[in-house]
Amino acid sequence: MTLVLTTDPPPTADLVVIGGGVLGAATAFYASRAGLRTVVVERRPVLCSLTTPVAAGGFRLQFDNREETALVRESLETFENFAEVTGLRGYDLRLQKQGYLFVTTDPPTARRQAERVALQQSWGVHDVELLKGSEARYRFPYLSEQIISARYRAGDGFVDPKRLTYGYARASNATFLVSTSATGFQLAGGRIAGVQTSRGDIATNAVVIAAGPFTGQVARLAGLDFGLSAVRRHRLVMPEVPEVPSDAPFVIDEDNGAHWRPAFQGAYLVFTDPSTPPGDPLWSVPTDPEFVFLLLDPSSEHTVARACPFWRAVWERGTDHWVLQAGQYTYSPDHRPILGPTPIPGLYLNAGYSGHGVMGSAGGSRRVVDLLLGRADPATNPFRWDRPMTAHAFDVI
Repeated sequence: MTLVLTTDPPPTADLVVIGGGVLGAATAFYASRAGLRTVVVERRPVLCSLTTPVAAGGFRLQFDNREETALVRESLETFENFAEVTGLRGYDLRLQKQGYLFVTTDPPTARRQAERVALQQSWGVHDVELLKGSEARYRFPYLSEQIISARYRAGDGFVDPKRLTYGYARASNATFLVSTSATGFQLAGGRIAGVQTSRGDIATNAVVIAAGPFTGQVARLAGLDFGLSAVRRHRLVMPEVPEVPSDAPFVIDEDNGAHWRPAFQGAYLVFTDPSTPPGDPLWSVPTDPEFVFLLLDPSSEHTVARACPFWRAVWERGTDHWVLQAGQYTYSPDHRPILGPTPIPGLYLNAGYSGHGVMGSAGGSRRVVDLLLGRADPATNPFRWDRPMTAHAFDVI
């Protein structure tokens, strides 16, 4: 299957998807597989060039709610069988099941870990484990002596977000209209009749907005506001760090939010700061060098050296190279995705994953297409736009 990018919009389509990141590509895959002539509109000249490539690529079943657990479980099954599901023989997502390890030195957090593990097991995640500090250190000797509790699932892990996006896209046989902006919508009788773009109009009865941090802005072109916000997030890439075990899990310090996972011959390091204010969606997201020191300096309250002391030696050596990148998470008011129909018939959303877009891409996009085709009941959709939404605490990752 060959991916073809074009700047020549077709006059009609069964479905127009706005956004060429992982969610747009996944939506195109499931829509095309259902027989819909699908066009993906992407402002940039290539796919997967804004937020998706800055993702850490993690997937996990350790959630605080049953609904997202089911969503990611479906995605994980797709990742495990990606070549077969997509028909891309031998396609490699660089899937690594090395686990997610959440650690704490705090007794109240340890109690919450035990409660979380019990809930997850009741939802069918039977292989998630609650570990005492000593057992965690036995399995992962690089952990701090101060760790008193950990929760761990060996079946969690990570994939390559760019390979995932391009795999969906190649397998979709959709038309990818690049270097093209969506500028408005055409309505007839109160429902979607077409999409206006910078290169001409496309007549269609169905549109899915999967534009990442720009989803709210695109929705407002139709007069809709779903309370989505864009928040800057950094990824620190250290391509060569000898101390990083190549078989390590994704290690998350639940006390300070710092986390890292093996990548290349080093690591990706991330910190989700709940105090970061939302801002406007950006095509060029600036980086803040202070983020590096926040994670690496052992004197910082958010240092990765707190849970894993070998990072102190990395800081003191000072010779390891790093690259700092930034993207934006798209948050809904309750930090869970908004999937499915909007108040305007024919207009759908696939957005608001709050940093979980890669891991939720298959399960979420398949649900959106099923709702679009009438295969699922919008009233029983737990991710519908009009569900009760209350402020929700930030998940650490």
